[in-house]
Amino acid sequence: MSCLGNALWFLLGGMWQGLAWGLAGILWCVTIIGIPIGRQCFKFASLAFFPFGKSVQYGGGAASALANLLWLLLSGIPLALAAGVNGLLLCATIVGIPFGRQCFKIAKLALMPFGAEIIGPQ
Repeated sequence: MSCLGNALWFLLGGMWQGLAWGLAGILWCVTIIGIPIGRQCFKFASLAFFPFGKSVQYGGGAASALANLLWLLLSGIPLALAAGVNGLLLCATIVGIPFGRQCFKIAKLALMPFGAEIIGPQ
């Protein structure tokens, strides 16, 4: 079922969210200091492309909190807003609710990506 969900997701909006994460990663990698943040963006772009069957586990310490604060101020808010609005629009229909839930998962990740780990299919 997750294969069908991922295929539909990619065609109906996941591609744009994954590309947004990829663009954020490229922009962060332009500077030497931003390369670790850009690498995180690329890792989470794979989740944005194909989110079904994957979950996110949050954790981390003080360094993650500091990186999340910097991320939130510079890149996190636009990515979270885009995913949140997309999720609200998808939840307007009963058929779109599973896709909207994936958008909300990505929006939460966009607010605090550092210290988060993607757990793949079991």
